[in-house]
Amino acid sequence: MENSTHFKVFRLAAYGDIRQIKYFYFAVVTVLYFVIILANALLIGVICIERSLHEPVYLFLCALFVNQLYGSTGLFPALMFYLLSDTHDISLLYCYLQIYVLYTYGLTEFCNLSVMSYDRYICICHPLQYNNIMTPKIVFGLILLSWLYSFFINAIVISLSLRLQFCGNVLDRLYCDNYSIVKLACSNTTLNNIWGLVGTVLSISCTICPTIYSYVKILHICLKSSKDKKQKAFNTCMPHIASLLNFSFGCLFVILQGRYDTAHLPPILRTILLVYFLICPPLFNPIMYGIRMAKIRQACKKLLRL
Repeated sequence: MENSTHFKVFRLAAYGDIRQIKYFYFAVVTVLYFVIILANALLIGVICIERSLHEPVYLFLCALFVNQLYGSTGLFPALMFYLLSDTHDISLLYCYLQIYVLYTYGLTEFCNLSVMSYDRYICICHPLQYNNIMTPKIVFGLILLSWLYSFFINAIVISLSLRLQFCGNVLDRLYCDNYSIVKLACSNTTLNNIWGLVGTVLSISCTICPTIYSYVKILHICLKSSKDKKQKAFNTCMPHIASLLNFSFGCLFVILQGRYDTAHLPPILRTILLVYFLICPPLFNPIMYGIRMAKIRQACKKLLRL
């Protein structure tokens, strides 16, 4: 443990010296956050109020929208504050809290998307047993399990990082992330690395693998079905696949920036890629599902006419 110091704050260096243009960035971020809150809250309210939408697929969507509001709130208020602030220091406590919120958002999003793929699999491959399998108790159990699993896994991540001592306190980020903090540590990070590997394997096993399995089964059924059934299955699965790919690419951008030197990229592009997974899915999903799903579209029109 060489040259370790008890730092009380981390410095978010990605903000740089933006001077007067910070007011433009602040206005853009404020509008984005407002639209995200409005779009997601509207669909949450519609699904909760409209009894015809109290079906598994819409309840899973409601959980997705709630999680997107949760994740956005982990970024936007702090982003808005630091854009206007002359200093970009963040306390250790708030830094760890932000990591916990953003990481639980990310893992819960993957869990929700995995559960939604299972719901589509049951709907398409076992339509006669759908109502018997996807009971209200099972639906709420799967939603609750997604949150609890994410909270538990990331509580371990944070507890391992809390014990670290650091050689530096400058993060080349707009927000705190665990990988960047661990790289600054002077103390032994073996446990962090081991749990990072174990947590990654567990998360892939519990989210990506079930999703792949569900779509392999759906594809197998579609290949043996008529053209009309194939089209119906495609229309049913397309919004979910688009959401999954959109969020996966956003997470991939963050992972690649953490592992590889991206200093050659324009700063604005690096910034967009860093916040993509926190901005685009919460904007994209409510709009897409609101347009693509007739029941939600009709319920929104009914609510807005009141």
